[in-house]
Amino acid sequence: MTTETIPTETRVIEQTADHVNRAIRRQLEANIYHYARHPEQIDERLRELDHEWDVERVLETNAGVLTLSAMALGLIFKPLRILPAVVAGFLVQHAVQGWCPPVPVVRRMGVRTTYEIALERYALKALRGDFKGVESEQDPCIKSAKALAAACANGSPFQSDLL
Repeated sequence: MTTETIPTETRVIEQTADHVNRAIRRQLEANIYHYARHPEQIDERLRELDHEWDVERVLETNAGVLTLSAMALGLIFKPLRILPAVVAGFLVQHAVQGWCPPVPVVRRMGVRTTYEIALERYALKALRGDFKGVESEQDPCIKSAKALAAACANGSPFQSDLL
């Protein structure tokens, strides 16, 4: 599959190792199951999600810190002057391909994409009763599966794994 055919919001997911994606999906499922059993905590979790850093933000912040540090230290250690060009190349590669050398490290740390965070947000909203067909279910396992199905209704790359 070429990068032109991968939607921008799922490029990082498509370029991430399967075992890492599975771990992130399992955590998502565990989160939704937990909140299906504890709906009184959903609003607090939604507030937490508002502050969760996604892959893009982590990469951009790290790139900025590395660039500024290399520029400052480059005044003393001249070989470090090349580092901002390397970092810029990584950012361009990430923008085009959805992958660059730091991405696997960031993903293994459990940092999710904006898309993955949105899946959890919409599944939580479904649990809360914002969407039809979920709120009436009593069994937390079935309720969490229905909430994830509601969140994945628009062709999520997770849809086949979650249902």
